[in-house]
Amino acid sequence: MRVLIPVPDRDFDVTEVAVPWRLLTDAGHEVVFATERAGTRPAADPRLLTGVLFGRLGAEPEPRRFYEQLTAAPEFAATVSWADVEVGEYDGLLLPGGHAPGMRQYLGSEDLRRQVARFWALERPVGAICHGVLVLARTREGDTGRGVLAGRRTTCLPKYMERTAYLSTAWRLGRYYRTYPAYVEDEVRSALTDPGTQFERGPRVLTRRGTAVDDTHAFVVEDGRYLSARWPGDAYLFARRFLTLLRG
Repeated sequence: MRVLIPVPDRDFDVTEVAVPWRLLTDAGHEVVFATERAGTRPAADPRLLTGVLFGRLGAEPEPRRFYEQLTAAPEFAATVSWADVEVGEYDGLLLPGGHAPGMRQYLGSEDLRRQVARFWALERPVGAICHGVLVLARTREGDTGRGVLAGRRTTCLPKYMERTAYLSTAWRLGRYYRTYPAYVEDEVRSALTDPGTQFERGPRVLTRRGTAVDDTHAFVVEDGRYLSARWPGDAYLFARRFLTLLRG
């Protein structure tokens, strides 16, 4: 099957892109990357490759290794443009996150949201993780104008995680890790008809992550063909559940 992964030119999360790419391609599926302009070679948030502060708080070794493999893959440089995507050619859509400044290009794109709305209408698998859920929170159905998440159960980057990441780095990086003044969770909740029952924050974690062999600390929310996750620590479980949606 063919899976579309839109990304900004720079600053997406290493783990949230590289882990799904690796698991999808290992399962025999084709991954196509989309950027604002076709042929752009995108780049992840560099701080996650070297460590956000003093070599710490970055991506784990295995996702970093997957990202190195990804940058050598031909599909990484052969991107299609958001505006020119033929959504009917894809069997699944994955919306990764990231919270460095370059993400605003992707999170704020009307062209991308129009294409996401068209794909959503096809009723095929859609997955979103971390800030990627914001793309859906800002997307409206083309025929009704209703938000695509209005009636869905979902998770996203929880406010306590985003606040902790910001407060622990602001003394050195300023507002680098505050993509927008509003928290992701607040905006996602505002897109739901009944946030009290539809939004699921998941177990409280700060450092423990799911891995390739252990989902104990990972969390995702599945609602029909829509799958959401909170942060890089959910990426392995997120990718495996998305594979199951594709098979279904």
